[in-house]
Amino acid sequence: MPSPLALSTRWNASRHSDGRALVDEILSLGIDRIEIGYDLRSELHEGVFARIAEGAVTVTSVHNFCPVPPGASRPHPEIYTPGAADPRERAAAVKHIANTLRFAQKAGAGIVVVHCGNVDMPRFSYDILDLVARGERDTAACGKLKMRLLDTRDRRVGPQLRGLEESLDALAPVLAETGVRMGLENLPTWEAIPTELEAERLLKRWAPAGFRFWCDLGHTVVRENMGLINAVRWLDRLSPVLGGFHVHSVGFPGDDHRMPPKGDTDFSRFKRFVRPDLPLVLEPAPGTPAEDIAAAVPFLKDAWNLP
Repeated sequence: MPSPLALSTRWNASRHSDGRALVDEILSLGIDRIEIGYDLRSELHEGVFARIAEGAVTVTSVHNFCPVPPGASRPHPEIYTPGAADPRERAAAVKHIANTLRFAQKAGAGIVVVHCGNVDMPRFSYDILDLVARGERDTAACGKLKMRLLDTRDRRVGPQLRGLEESLDALAPVLAETGVRMGLENLPTWEAIPTELEAERLLKRWAPAGFRFWCDLGHTVVRENMGLINAVRWLDRLSPVLGGFHVHSVGFPGDDHRMPPKGDTDFSRFKRFVRPDLPLVLEPAPGTPAEDIAAAVPFLKDAWNLP
């Protein structure tokens, strides 16, 4: 029986020049669902869509941006962000997210995963992770740095959240047009937009239009390892507006995109949030050995009682 898990094409897109071969490599792992990643080059599109048309593979989700915006120096999910401080960047983000939503509709995907941006501030999260890695999470120095992080972010985030709201308003008609939802992904650093609390507040207004919270479990665990959230409590609160999951493990405290059972993540904690209507997308780092992905499938089936 094929796996209920999907696999991101981010894993192997860089190694293929033909989309059929890309899909076939994923099929060889016993996985017949994919997330189309943000680095699926245009020359791969024809072959991937051929396999979709044949019924060989199903697309659960698409990671923004796809297609890659013209003129971009390289594929990246934050070429433009809908929560950017610059209104011109926000307008470009809206334009190219709309293109991705229409691409997702063509591919038969139900949701597009989007990075919303980062607060314009120093990245204190990396310094906190360094302290946590040295066993200093509960020290006065780490506590002081967290307070600086929280204070700086609180003072600067307001205009960017308002910009994100404007972007969501602009994208809502495209969601209605395409029938594709849009998932606001949580990122590992605290500087990222939105936090769990911000996502909860945003989605009280925008969930009826088709916006959702896309939970990257690895990122969730990194945020928890910094001592900034309780992962399970936040998933309890956000469960009604969940749109899907990126699934990967974390080597404590912040070495993510590993395939379980490697890493230190206790996946049994998240079992109750797994539902048949929510995509489960394996998101290994490019270059991860195929055997690691193959091992992750039965491990997660057992941990989550998947068919």
